[in-house]
Amino acid sequence: MLGLGLILVFVAVVMVLAEAHLSTGGLIASVAAVALVAGATLLLVGAGAGLLLMLAVVACLMAASAAGLLVLGRSLGSVRRLRPRSGTEAMIGHIGVVRGAGDSGARVYVDGGLWRAQPSLLEEGSALHDGDRVVVERVNGLTLGVRKAEEWELNP
Repeated sequence: MLGLGLILVFVAVVMVLAEAHLSTGGLIASVAAVALVAGATLLLVGAGAGLLLMLAVVACLMAASAAGLLVLGRSLGSVRRLRPRSGTEAMIGHIGVVRGAGDSGARVYVDGGLWRAQPSLLEEGSALHDGDRVVVERVNGLTLGVRKAEEWELNP
């Protein structure tokens, strides 16, 4: 019993370390909590501890594990609500300037880069001209879907 209990506690520690490096959303940590409680129970039974001591230790371990999982879940939830800060997804909503609007298509300067631009399908009659300020609505490969910026978007 003692050997199995020690193995389960060791497995629980390894799983907690794995949870720290893998993004499983607490799945590995919950299995680690079960392994820790089972290992501690087997260690106490093997040591000849009384029933009340065993129940108290198991209850404390379960409460600590549940609190840790709750904290992990809340921190993951707050991170998921954040906007992307890098990559093409982060460009949506940024304001750029049209440079080189012509027959071959418009080019837009956004965040230090020159991108191909495709005007929004909702604004059929409005063509893009040099110097126009535009807002990025979508990203499709190397082409930005843009629309003309409104006055309230230009003055922060």
